[in-house]
Amino acid sequence: MFKMLNPRRFYHAVGRKKFLEFILLAVFILFFYGPLMNMLMLAFANDYSAPNVLPHAWGFKWWGYVFSQKSLVSSIVQSFVIAIITTAVSMVFCIPAAYSIARFKYRGRKIFMLSFLLTNAFPKLGIYTSIAVLFYKYGLMGTYLGVIVIHMINSMMFMVWLPSSAFRSVHRQQEEAARDVGAGPIRTFFKVTLPMAMPGIAVATLYTFLGSMEEAQGTMLVGLAKIQTMPVAMYGIVLDSSAVQIGAVFAILLIIPSAVMIFLMRKYIGPEAIAGGFKMK
Repeated sequence: MFKMLNPRRFYHAVGRKKFLEFILLAVFILFFYGPLMNMLMLAFANDYSAPNVLPHAWGFKWWGYVFSQKSLVSSIVQSFVIAIITTAVSMVFCIPAAYSIARFKYRGRKIFMLSFLLTNAFPKLGIYTSIAVLFYKYGLMGTYLGVIVIHMINSMMFMVWLPSSAFRSVHRQQEEAARDVGAGPIRTFFKVTLPMAMPGIAVATLYTFLGSMEEAQGTMLVGLAKIQTMPVAMYGIVLDSSAVQIGAVFAILLIIPSAVMIFLMRKYIGPEAIAGGFKMK
């Protein structure tokens, strides 16, 4: 058995190139899936202490602790409500902007597109602090509207860039053909352009929803602890206990809706739709 697993024999059997590919793949899997496997292990570890590799006891002790928190159910509901509203409102404002960028040539169009990148080009805490000064002035601190605006600011780049690329992929001849048979501009948009651009819009919608579900810093600062989403509740519970298992349990709870959304929209998610959204023409 040892001879079969001997690295030298394996090297000569598969060849140098295949051996290097195997090593790179193994390193990638360890790097990518290692933290995920460690998180899953910690979530079901009743008793664990570093630097041990495996826990001393397995079970659902920390799951029970997390679900015994009174604020958990309300934080889950608030996370979903805010994420759904953020996604819907972002679509209403950003899709027309994306269509304008894709279809019309005007001065400053690329600068306008780059402006949506600014919220992701600087440290978020500094941006949130500046926004909080304005929100205090207009009475938006500690309100759902203020939190939704923060979530929208984080999602605007995806909701403009990706749909804009999707609209550019729809040929003008297809729209003109619909108009030739009597369809007006609005009907052409909803019957021809929008359905054909839906894969890119779906990817942007997924990014927006998941980004809203995971946003914590801006929600904590603007929400003033009055609005507790799941990430905010996670910070509070983790700070009350030093057990690393609690963070692992919350991480899985946050991953579940993300995994469900990705599964439901799997036919729209592809490298072409994602990479295409970051091209400026």
